[in-house]
Amino acid sequence: MKLTWLGHSGFRLEIENAVILIDPWLSGNPVFPEHQRGDAIRGATHILLTHGHGDHSGDTLSIAKELGIPVAGIYDLVNSWSNHQGIEGIGFNKGGTIDLGGAQVTMVNASHSSSLDGADGPIYAGHESGFMIAGEGHTIYVSGDTDIMADMEWMGEYHQPDIGILCAGGHFTMDMKRAAYAAKKYFDFKTVIPCHYKTFPLLEQSADALRAGLPGVQIIEPEVMKAIEL
Repeated sequence: MKLTWLGHSGFRLEIENAVILIDPWLSGNPVFPEHQRGDAIRGATHILLTHGHGDHSGDTLSIAKELGIPVAGIYDLVNSWSNHQGIEGIGFNKGGTIDLGGAQVTMVNASHSSSLDGADGPIYAGHESGFMIAGEGHTIYVSGDTDIMADMEWMGEYHQPDIGILCAGGHFTMDMKRAAYAAKKYFDFKTVIPCHYKTFPLLEQSADALRAGLPGVQIIEPEVMKAIEL
């Protein structure tokens, strides 16, 4: 299983028979090298979207159309895109599980917001979400954009993820200390990978506080376009 950071909250996950692009914001992403776009999307089989904000959904439609691959995510947004943008969509909702190339993907709750930019203001884009992705003997919790939630208690107990991909940049989401608190209180991760940080000066630039708060847990600070073997 390979995980490659695309910067911000974007990842390329190679798991089972799938190559899943999670929240692929490439164009205009200040930490993503544009000349590596081809490498980032090559062979992708699915796109998995946590919510509608542009720093997550930015390249979703263009990649889906270019590669002819389906977009999986919250029903309201994905169904609308299927009807009006001509893409293949796999719309589902919280508590639902879908099969993406052998990987079992369950949508879970997140605490944030979700919208698209419109000419007259924000446009409703369905609810924000996270995912539990099970495959190859692991369960990965992709938090999406969120703060600490009481829901994390049952999510950790029920799904028992061993890998956490956690938003941790602060200001818009949990910061490193809050992410460490959530991971320690509600989960039993063996590995934690922070995201939604370093992109802008407004966000946290280091995972030191996350590492300090989770002794004994492997903290991997990802490097853009450097594959991590899991």
